[in-house]
Amino acid sequence: MIKIYHNPRCTKSRQGIATLEAAKVDFEIIKYLDSPLKETELKEILSQLNISPLQLVRKPEKIWKENYRGKELSDDVIIMAMLENPKLIERPIVVKGNKAVIGRPTELIVDLIKN
Repeated sequence: MIKIYHNPRCTKSRQGIATLEAAKVDFEIIKYLDSPLKETELKEILSQLNISPLQLVRKPEKIWKENYRGKELSDDVIIMAMLENPKLIERPIVVKGNKAVIGRPTELIVDLIKN
């Protein structure tokens, strides 16, 4: 089953859902702001994305700029920051099997569905 980690207030996240609906695939919506991720889940997503924790951070967020920007941070500290402040997690994340993409642009979602 395909999963989309979704923030309803985010235009790109809504576009991700529309892309999945247009492809007529079954998928599960996970509203990660309402049900925050566990550390193991976030680490698994990072592994599926094949990126570093810093690459998953929404750096324009006020929380990031005020508390973390410009500091030398370990991956574990960055992961904890995202767990404590889920708004910092880039979106939408779409997972299919053991692969995942950040759905920006939505063509990445289409590629994931096809493969």
